[in-house]
Amino acid sequence: MLKLLKGYWRQTFLYLVFNILTVVSSLFSIAMVIPFLRVLFGMEKPVTETAPIEFSLSAIQQNFNYFISNLLVEYGTQQTLIFVCSVIVVLFLLRNIFSYLSTYFMAPVRNGIVEDMRNKMYRKVLNLPLSYFSNERKGDLMSRMSNDVQEVDSSVMSSIQVLFRDPITITVYLTSLVLMNFKLTLIIIAMLPVIGIVLGNIGKSLRRKSKTSQERLGLLTSMIEETLHGLRIIKAFTSEDVVYKKTADTNRRYTRLMIRIFRRRNLASPLTEFFSILVLVVILFLGATMVLDKTTAFSPEAFIAYILIFSQIIAPAKSFSTAYTGVQKGLASLDRVEELLNADVIIKDCENPIHIEEFKKEIRYSNVSFRYETDFVLNNINLSVPKGHTIALVGTSGAGKTTLVDLLPRFFDVTDGEILVDDIPIRDLTIKSLRRLFGIVNQEPILFNDTFFNNIAFGMPNASAEAVENAARVANAHEFIMETTDGYQTPIGERGTKLSGGQRQRISIARAIMKNPPILILDEATSSLDSENERMVQDALEKLMSDRTSLVIAHRLSTIIKADNIVVLSQGKIVEHGKHEELLDLNGHYRRLYDLQMFGK
Repeated sequence: MLKLLKGYWRQTFLYLVFNILTVVSSLFSIAMVIPFLRVLFGMEKPVTETAPIEFSLSAIQQNFNYFISNLLVEYGTQQTLIFVCSVIVVLFLLRNIFSYLSTYFMAPVRNGIVEDMRNKMYRKVLNLPLSYFSNERKGDLMSRMSNDVQEVDSSVMSSIQVLFRDPITITVYLTSLVLMNFKLTLIIIAMLPVIGIVLGNIGKSLRRKSKTSQERLGLLTSMIEETLHGLRIIKAFTSEDVVYKKTADTNRRYTRLMIRIFRRRNLASPLTEFFSILVLVVILFLGATMVLDKTTAFSPEAFIAYILIFSQIIAPAKSFSTAYTGVQKGLASLDRVEELLNADVIIKDCENPIHIEEFKKEIRYSNVSFRYETDFVLNNINLSVPKGHTIALVGTSGAGKTTLVDLLPRFFDVTDGEILVDDIPIRDLTIKSLRRLFGIVNQEPILFNDTFFNNIAFGMPNASAEAVENAARVANAHEFIMETTDGYQTPIGERGTKLSGGQRQRISIARAIMKNPPILILDEATSSLDSENERMVQDALEKLMSDRTSLVIAHRLSTIIKADNIVVLSQGKIVEHGKHEELLDLNGHYRRLYDLQMFGK
């Protein structure tokens, strides 16, 4: 937990200082009950001499009695009571001022740490390789970034104040009790290990169960996210009851676990209170025995003050025990947060990377092989992409076409071999300068819940309205944008749901045009469109590809007939390559694909 406070030591130090001042002023305000009772009941014998200044109860008591005696002689009983009451009021006022100041300095610590945690997690998600997300459920990651961080806030950060404040309070009060009556205080100290063992066992069990509960909540969030994304299919297949039953079953298991956690969490406070009252009863009995025993120096008013001070320990002891179990629950969420924060970023810049400014000559795959887990998806790929050429990648589903182009911007790193841009291995280039070379248009357009303008100018905060409009015109998107209510400032909805498939794709193309990259990657950009939209999108793509180096993954072979080189992939290997007519003459894989599309045989 101390790691969380990094960068907030100044505020934490001030929080601790004002906490100590709060406890000290509270202690002295309670201690004022002794002279008050003595003056009230006339038990004060005149003290005519002061004691040497030293840190002992007897010296403090004698000097204070001397001061009270002088007040009684000079001003009388009533004026002395007014003075004592005024001191108590001032001390309580100081206590509340110091208490507020402690929370004042703790506020930026608590909220700042949660803000830092969210920022770190979001930055980590942006830096993690795509391979990480193929092994993790999106809903679980969302749960970590929302529910787990919220649990850390509500459990750990709300309790961190108590964990810093209450030990100080208990320590100061216990020290004063030791000074007042050492033997009686030993009983309290002897009970602390018992309470600690009980709370420790509760906390360990709670942490284990809490981690399981957060994992189940992540699964539940994932199922809800999948439901929202696939609602059209669920309704089409009339599977509402099936999906509901599965989600409700997960929800029921999560609820049962939360009931056990709730019960366990709320066990600490009553147990602590029971132990405190048990100790208080023992103190009342033994303390009263000491007061009645004339041989001891434990006076009745000192005993009353002793009980009052001990009673002040019960509340922080209860809140500390509740905070301790709360922190254990929150630490389970913190464990899940740290699992994400500590995940390896396997794709990163090498030492002393090269910054590339422009693409000059060629892209070259040299003996490239790749696998996600065990089986190779690509095997010994050798391919050259000269500048200005259009290279088309064709083949059946699962042949490795998308993987081949995903290796270029280093979404994944090759398992064997290397990829070179202008004879420089891409691992030696800075990731940012490498990716700035590419414009990507996917089969499924990826748009954001923002305006047309911000989607087209994505990643270019200083883009002008004129440049955005020009990009939209080239992509054949300007007309339908202007038909909307607010033109380029119209929101397009989550994932562009307010647009048709062809419109979404043209916005995606406009975004690529706006970036003006030297190399284009087109991943089956027209395969999911109808004929009319395909014609408009294909026209936009041809404008985009003009005078650029392009790698085109093609589902419809009619769109890549004019490519400079058509590469045919099968089971992760290049089995044919050449121009359209050359490949047809070979009467091989490409010919079979072409005949299937053209003639259905």
